[in-house]
Amino acid sequence: MRRSRTLVLVAGLAIAVLMSTAGLAAAKPLVQEHFHESGSEVIEEFCGDLTVRHDFEADVYFSLKPHGPDGLIYGADRVRFTDSWTNLANDKTFTVVVTGQQKDLLVTDNGDGTLTILVLTAGRQSAFGPDGTRLFLDAGTFRFEVLIDHGGTPTDPFDDEFLEFLGVVKEAGRSDTADRDFCEDIHEFIG
Repeated sequence: MRRSRTLVLVAGLAIAVLMSTAGLAAAKPLVQEHFHESGSEVIEEFCGDLTVRHDFEADVYFSLKPHGPDGLIYGADRVRFTDSWTNLANDKTFTVVVTGQQKDLLVTDNGDGTLTILVLTAGRQSAFGPDGTRLFLDAGTFRFEVLIDHGGTPTDPFDDEFLEFLGVVKEAGRSDTADRDFCEDIHEFIG
């Protein structure tokens, strides 16, 4: 008898949890987009004295979705960018590949017409020389907070206005290029 009561209690709790989260799971994104862009351009006097062809390619996925009992909107994106600079005088190429994601971890309605958003950014940037060898790696995560005016509608992000960057909360990772000069690297590796 005790076992059957326990099973009924567990089954009842499972149904209650499923019912309470059903609205959250069914919440459809307000925005869910993907775009791809690529192109090429010749730049004269790049980094002072070089003529280069700049090739670029970008893939971005972006979404806005209601979350939690208050239906506040959370954003998220994933990106991949590739930029290549080819010195037209010698056909040497310097390439930078960036991959990463950013997402809202916590959106707080401050009750005064503003939202505080805690954002997580994670990713990596790799720089490659003419022979394809990786020269530099910047990789890691950081969390930061921003203050947003929600325009009187905390669940409608389309009338929001950025007010203030509140600062970095936490960061960790590796940064090979922190003290490097991009144009000096361009001259060293493809100039």
